Amino acid sequence: MKPSKSAAATANRVRIIGGEHRSRVLRFSPTLGLRPTPDRVRETLFNWLGQDLTGRHCLDLFAGSGALGFEAVSRGAARVVMVERDPQSCRALRENQALLGTRVTEVLQIDALEFLRQAGRPFHIAFLDPPYAYADTPGLLSALRAHLAADAMVYREGAEFLDPPAGWTEYRRARAGAVHYQLLILTSES
Repeated sequence: MKPSKSAAATANRVRIIGGEHRSRVLRFSPTLGLRPTPDRVRETLFNWLGQDLTGRHCLDLFAGSGALGFEAVSRGAARVVMVERDPQSCRALRENQALLGTRVTEVLQIDALEFLRQAGRPFHIAFLDPPYAYADTPGLLSALRAHLAADAMVYREGAEFLDPPAGWTEYRRARAGAVHYQLLILTSES
């Protein structure tokens, strides 16, 4: 069955839903398995985080389409680091960075775990949206700790909810279809 014209026209595109770049449409690569965070989920997430991210430093690990990172840019984040290992996706991220004319984003073509092995940077918000088949989210959270400010929050998306490991508290959780998403707060060194 041939996709409808409207479906074909909107494939591989994501719309920024709030802030300075609201309604801008970004294109992303047709990478297998890439699933941008839906508008409804992003709207809820940024209601949880607050609409204004001025001065906040954000990390978009497993950036993919960049929907979360560019949404943070649009809402005033001081710095957004996007980590993505796929070359096509990185190319699209850099094209969208140029399209928006943003100077606060840094796109790194590197594996997420390799990035986390590097010296830590103090991020206030981290977006953690690995492929749904990724099994070691608690390990990711542990490695991510060295990159987080004391009051950091981590958005986590997956096929199921995660019971927060020691040192983390769940602030909010919700579900939209197959997307289970949570906002976790770093609470202590454990």
